[in-house]
Amino acid sequence: MDGARDWGALGREVIAIEIEGLAGVAARLDGAFSAAVETLAACQGRVAVTGLGKSGLVGRKIAATFSSTGTPAYFLHPVEGAHGDLGLIRPGDVVLAISNSGETDELNAIIPPLRTLGAVIIAVTGRPDSSLACMADVVLDSGVPREACPHNLAPTASTTAQLALGDALAVCLIERKEFREEDFQRCHPGGVLGRRLAQKVTAVMHSEGLPVAIETTPLSEALRIMSKGRLGFLAVLGDGLLAGVLSDGDVRRLAVAGQLDMAAPVAQVMTRGGLRLTPEQTAAEAMDIMEARQVTVLPIVDASGRLVGMVHLHDLLGKGRFKFAP
Repeated sequence: MDGARDWGALGREVIAIEIEGLAGVAARLDGAFSAAVETLAACQGRVAVTGLGKSGLVGRKIAATFSSTGTPAYFLHPVEGAHGDLGLIRPGDVVLAISNSGETDELNAIIPPLRTLGAVIIAVTGRPDSSLACMADVVLDSGVPREACPHNLAPTASTTAQLALGDALAVCLIERKEFREEDFQRCHPGGVLGRRLAQKVTAVMHSEGLPVAIETTPLSEALRIMSKGRLGFLAVLGDGLLAGVLSDGDVRRLAVAGQLDMAAPVAQVMTRGGLRLTPEQTAAEAMDIMEARQVTVLPIVDASGRLVGMVHLHDLLGKGRFKFAP
């Protein structure tokens, strides 16, 4: 190995070759690209992206990008397709077939059956005169002058061009379908949940109509208040501060033990003290506590111990204002 070789220079050369290829692809975007966008936008079924080898790996990414931006898509392996997976195809589906040479036998073998099944074929190929292109309804030219590989063999610039074409289609479809930020968030619940859990608990807590009783409240009345609150939880106050809590689980355990004295003050059966949160804590911290202690509701108190709110696990998960049935 030549230790004196300027690898940074070679890296820049590789990137320059790929930029050169992308520039050529961009310059050739024409009516065929517009036709591909409209064909994909009109698809009432799903988009099957298919390709073999490195083109197949690119195809998987394109399918994932489509699905996350409002165009339902999946990857169809051409070999598996020839052995039964073509059964996934329905009339009106669109197939995005990717092959730099356009002469990939395993891929080309499934194109006629796909057409018979009623699929529309969009080819992404570096050879617009290839067998694949001749069988397609729309052809996108992904050809590049050369690969970045020094032997002009390993797919490098060509796969970059394929990927860029896929991204260009996806972004155009976002505009064409008027896919909004809130639509994107619905497709990425992990991201939405992450942002939600980063908030302070005060942003997701209940603060009005809280189920609250005082220590001397008879258990019968305390249970009525708990039921009305529909959180499966009751905060018990003493001298205006949170003295304890009572949950549905506590009541159930008392009933099973035969210790449910409806005339007794709630202070006799509540969990004194109990778990609690402060307004400065995050929703993520609240969820950690709930998971560790196996509870679904926590009270939130200020520095003096006064109750300011309650939060339910479903509030943390973004499932709306969860309520127990009355």
